[in-house]
Amino acid sequence: MIISTQDTELYKKRVHISQGKAFLIFIKHPNAILLLIVSITCLALRFNLGQFSSRDIAIVVIACVLQPFAEWLIHILVLHFKPKHLGPITIDPLVAKMHRAHHMDPKNMKLVFVPFAVMVPLAGALAGLPFIILPIPQAITLASTQVLIVLYYEWIHFLIHSSYKPRHFIYRSIWRSHRLHHYRNERYWFGVVTNVADHLLGTFPKNKKSVELSPTARSILGTES
Repeated sequence: MIISTQDTELYKKRVHISQGKAFLIFIKHPNAILLLIVSITCLALRFNLGQFSSRDIAIVVIACVLQPFAEWLIHILVLHFKPKHLGPITIDPLVAKMHRAHHMDPKNMKLVFVPFAVMVPLAGALAGLPFIILPIPQAITLASTQVLIVLYYEWIHFLIHSSYKPRHFIYRSIWRSHRLHHYRNERYWFGVVTNVADHLLGTFPKNKKSVELSPTARSILGTES
């Protein structure tokens, strides 16, 4: 089920809602349903198989440590990808097109999610590719972890753009930095789930006032909005 018109209007009006209400809206989206099905299936297979070892712990830890940097790179290289022209051919991935639309209209909740046409093969790759490089038990562990990370990313990104008011320091911090990415300067604050990579890679200014107000924050192709 796609986000209903009523739910979308609720967000556009910025009516304050609870985290529980936001979750009930989120969980109806096809991306959330798909990722839940895949993650639950992988977890069920993993626990049924057993044979847990320290390698499983290492895989989960490594995946979580690498997540902020993968998210940072994908945001810059894929989501902010500018169309390339090779003669009559234009290379402009759907996910980049939709992300530009998201920047143009950050309050449109239908544009917050990864396009479903992209999420389906992405979920398949995250669940399937580990079997090429790892033994079956650890492959399922990595598949489960990766899919859950993407599910968590979708949830946090949805929550940030919803009208839910942050209550806790950690969430309030990422909520504030993501809004700065959208409304102050699109070349900083790339993290969504966490800003660890931004801090380490120089895209989290100590003082937001030191960063110019970008005229292209809403139109990341370079046309002033």
